[in-house]
Amino acid sequence: MADQEEPDLERLGLDQLRILRRETLEQEADLSYLRRLLHGRMDILRAELDRRPGGPARPAGTADGTGSGTGDGTGGAEGPSGDLLDRLPAILTDAPSTVRRSARHVTLGPPRGYESQLEADALMGDVQLADLAAHPAEELLAALERLRAHEREVSGRRQRLLRTADGCNAEITRRYRDGEARVDDLLAGGPF
Repeated sequence: MADQEEPDLERLGLDQLRILRRETLEQEADLSYLRRLLHGRMDILRAELDRRPGGPARPAGTADGTGSGTGDGTGGAEGPSGDLLDRLPAILTDAPSTVRRSARHVTLGPPRGYESQLEADALMGDVQLADLAAHPAEELLAALERLRAHEREVSGRRQRLLRTADGCNAEITRRYRDGEARVDDLLAGGPF
């Protein structure tokens, strides 16, 4: 669904619109979970790189060097240099967002399948989170770049899904507003 052209929503029946909206939001929740996994791994890799003497400098204006808004920059020259496990809560804590956005329901549960975990693990390659200190910086940077590239692709897919879900909502609303659909039909037991 996410890789196909956007459907012609005006041609779909009301039941089809509702089903498409539900399926699209389920797919978006799965991608959102995968995206959170990718961001967590990127934050951990950056913290390990920053912990090392002569760690990479972060570009000005971002907390994490990518503009993603995650991570708090702990582990640099002025941050703690303790064990990675001890620093995980600080590494994985998001800084408050400076961008105002409209509210959207967010699901916090795991995805319907196990694929997101496998996908995020595969992108790490030979780099294992449990033993980051054993890997040279070049391997960590390569893994970080793979994660960044995949996160950009996942974000694009997510945005397309959200546009489709928003389009379904707008079309359903229009049909009720214009009298093409009736609330009585909904109350009579039609799919929600």
